Amino acid sequence: MKPIPPHDPQLARTLVLDELFDLSLYQALRHVTHPDVHHTLDELITVETAHLAFWKRFFSLSLDQLNPGRRLKLSFLMFVCKLFGSTAVHLVLEAIEVHGIRKYLALWREYQGQPLGEALNGILMDEFKHEDVLVTALTERKINAEKIRNIFLGLNDGLVEILGAVSGFFGAFGEASMVLVAASTTAVAGALSMGAGAFLALSSEKEVKTTEIAKKIFLGEASDVTPMEESPIGSALVVGTAYIAGAVVPVLPVIVGATSALYSVLTAGLMVIVVSTILSFLSGMDIMRRILLNLIILTIAVGVTYGIGVFAKHLWGIAV
Repeated sequence: MKPIPPHDPQLARTLVLDELFDLSLYQALRHVTHPDVHHTLDELITVETAHLAFWKRFFSLSLDQLNPGRRLKLSFLMFVCKLFGSTAVHLVLEAIEVHGIRKYLALWREYQGQPLGEALNGILMDEFKHEDVLVTALTERKINAEKIRNIFLGLNDGLVEILGAVSGFFGAFGEASMVLVAASTTAVAGALSMGAGAFLALSSEKEVKTTEIAKKIFLGEASDVTPMEESPIGSALVVGTAYIAGAVVPVLPVIVGATSALYSVLTAGLMVIVVSTILSFLSGMDIMRRILLNLIILTIAVGVTYGIGVFAKHLWGIAV
């Protein structure tokens, strides 16, 4: 790997602006939250102020204003927090924490043995020991990795599978009413299948863990196996509901009169961008990478299924 100078201008600007954004966010949230969380936000403000000053000194860079993109992001997050209240505040704080830790860990791995890598040690210690504890105490872990996984799994499968079905049925039948019946039937069957799969998988895992714990208790041994907190039924409902929500998107244009798969592709693509952005932000993933990956998957699914539909129509002479 080719070493990058520790004072790379773009990296320096990004790190300083990221800290300035976090500081500005915490300061703005203090004006719209209840007094009982002000102490926590004050602690976070103190940490971010120190981080911002450190990076400014390290890079000999003076930046006191956010760039337009970050200002827009700050305004949007504040709008969401004002609209949805404390729950949104909890989710935003947790997401900022996760994103910061992943970003600094990635940089630390890349710049180990270089001045920047050494400088990151203190920042990461703050992220792990200070900000993590503070934000965790405030949010009580509102973001659940399993729930995010289940929601994303259901939405993603519903979008891709039913958009593929709509495209294939249009290629084969070319008749909106037939496409609507076939796609709706496929969506219901898919939701039931996904929900049942999630239920069976978690039920089996729960039984295995319960058996392991009972075995340890019988033998008088200390158990390092933690009981499952996630409910199999709850997980099945989340996955199935998310699947239906995703499936509705490509079917909706057909319901309102679309006579080709084009509108289903456009609405599904827009939904993918929105869902990928939200889930990537909440889980600290790279947003553009996730969006591009899902759009590529959708494109492949549409192309393959539409081609199969057209081929089947010509092969078997399907007519409606």
